[in-house]
Amino acid sequence: MRAIYRRELKSYFNGIAAYIFIAFILLFVGIYTWSYNLNGKLPFFEYVLANVGFVFMLIVPILTMRVISEEKKQRTDKLLYSLPLSTTQIVMGKYLAMLTVFAIPIGVMCFYPLILSRFGYIEFVTTYGSIFAFFLQGAALIAIGMFLSSLTENQIVAAVLTFAVVLVSYFMYSLASLISASATMSLIAFSVLIAAIGGGAWLATKKPMFGLCIFGLLEIPLLAIFVIKPALLEGSFQTLIKNISVFNRLYSFIDGVFDLVGIVFFLSVIFLFVFLTVQSLEKRRWS
Repeated sequence: MRAIYRRELKSYFNGIAAYIFIAFILLFVGIYTWSYNLNGKLPFFEYVLANVGFVFMLIVPILTMRVISEEKKQRTDKLLYSLPLSTTQIVMGKYLAMLTVFAIPIGVMCFYPLILSRFGYIEFVTTYGSIFAFFLQGAALIAIGMFLSSLTENQIVAAVLTFAVVLVSYFMYSLASLISASATMSLIAFSVLIAAIGGGAWLATKKPMFGLCIFGLLEIPLLAIFVIKPALLEGSFQTLIKNISVFNRLYSFIDGVFDLVGIVFFLSVIFLFVFLTVQSLEKRRWS
C-alpha cells in the first residue's frame, strides 16, 4: 500500500493538480479571513470555514477526476491488479495520497488562529474543532469523488459528475426547504431520490435488472406507507436531507458544539464510498 501511496502522491506533485488544489483553498480562505477577521474585526475564524464550503465544488473534481478513471483509460489498472496487493490496499493507497494533499492547506490554516490571536481573543477549542470537522467534510467529499472516478474512463465525465454531486450536496438543505412538507410532495421527492439510487446501482454494476430491483425494494415500502399512514411522510424528506447533508453537519462545530454524531456521519460516508470504490474495482478486476 505504501508503494501505491508514494506513487500517487508523487504523481500529484509532478503535475499541477496538487498545486491548483492547494492554491484554490488557501486563496479563498485567505480572502475570507481578510474580509471577516481582519477587515470585519470578527474574532471567529470558524466563520471563514462556514463560508468557504463552495470551494469544494472546484477543488474536489480537480483532485479526484483522474485518480481511477485515468488508470482505466490507460489500462494501467491491469498492472495494479498484478501487484501482490488487495483491491482495498490499492484504493486506500490512492485515497490516503489525496488526503495528504488535502492535509497540506489544512495544516497551513491551523496557523491562522494563532496569528489572529495576536490581535484579539480567539476561542481555540471551537476554532480547531471546526478545522477538524472541515477536514473530515473534505475527506468525505473526496471519497465520493474517488468513487465517481471509478465509474468512468473519462476524466472530464468524472469531474462533471463530482461537480454535480458536490453542487447538489451544497444546496441540498436550501432546496429541501423549498419543497412542501406535505405527504404527497415527500412521496415525490423520495421517489426521485430512489430513482437516482437505482440509476446509480445500474451505472455501477452495468446491470439494469439490479438497478430496477433496488428501485423496487425501496419504492414499494414507500408507497405502502403513503397508502396506509401518509402522516408519517409529512416533513420526513426535509428531515432526511438535514441529516444526510455533508455540508450541514459542519455548522454544529461552528456553533461551538463538538458533535460526535457528526464525526460518526463523516466517517460513515468515507467508509461507504471507499467500500463502493473497492467493489467497483473488484467488478472490473474479475470481469
